[in-house]
Amino acid sequence: MTTLILGLVLGGTYALLALGLTLQYGIARIMNLAYGELTLAAAFVLVALFSGLGLSPLAAIVLIAPAGYGVGWLLYTVMMRPLVRRSGASGRLEVDSILATFGLLFVVQGVLLVIFGANLTSISYLDRGVSVLGVSVALNRLIAFGICVVVGGGLALAMTRTRWGLTMRAVALTPGSAPLVGIDVNRVARQGFALGTALAATGGASIAMYQTFSATDGVIFTMKALIIVIMGGVGNVTGALIAGLALGLVETFVATAIDPGLTLAATFAIFLVVLLWRPQGLFGRG
Repeated sequence: MTTLILGLVLGGTYALLALGLTLQYGIARIMNLAYGELTLAAAFVLVALFSGLGLSPLAAIVLIAPAGYGVGWLLYTVMMRPLVRRSGASGRLEVDSILATFGLLFVVQGVLLVIFGANLTSISYLDRGVSVLGVSVALNRLIAFGICVVVGGGLALAMTRTRWGLTMRAVALTPGSAPLVGIDVNRVARQGFALGTALAATGGASIAMYQTFSATDGVIFTMKALIIVIMGGVGNVTGALIAGLALGLVETFVATAIDPGLTLAATFAIFLVVLLWRPQGLFGRG
């Protein structure tokens, strides 16, 4: 029961973290290698607002999420849109976006190191234990899990039950045919990339409430988000949620039952199995 509850709480954070990359890669066709650094930037902003201004992390998230959307919109307009226009129908966009965001990774990381340093950072916020089915779980972890349920569930419903979600899925599945029914692919891709950045900011703010992190941890978040995206199926929001929860359960089980040092190895082992056995993802279409 302890493994189950703690694994679900950790997996909720992973799922929320992966949702943004799912949208950016599935809809905008942009592989954002700086995704983890943008997540960390939001985490550091939350720490600064909490420590410097005394602002509650929950109130800070309300400010950080729309700010993340604005940053994503600006990044797409200034940096990604020229790549999209240049690539045309040649399929170069994925390669060009990898190279461009790889450079952006070091820019953002350098700025974070200059401003916040390389030391480990954390805050003390609602870290008292709460009993859940006989298992003591920190309240801040439960709040982070609740944010995942609300945001992830709301996004999944919006993608499957609204016309906006239908438009998003149309661009993700058939970007070449979407303009034939009046869909502005560039506008939808910009919205998907900006929303993905907002989700990265929300995930980073949630992580900052209970985890210790440093300015050089971005690559870890990017890799775990990418693994979840591949496992769940590119562009599949529900698949990303389920894959994130599953990854949290596996890591918690390995850490408690075998060896904490093998959690990363177990994660990549599962990733390789899925990649070889079902490359379109557990919930993706062939």
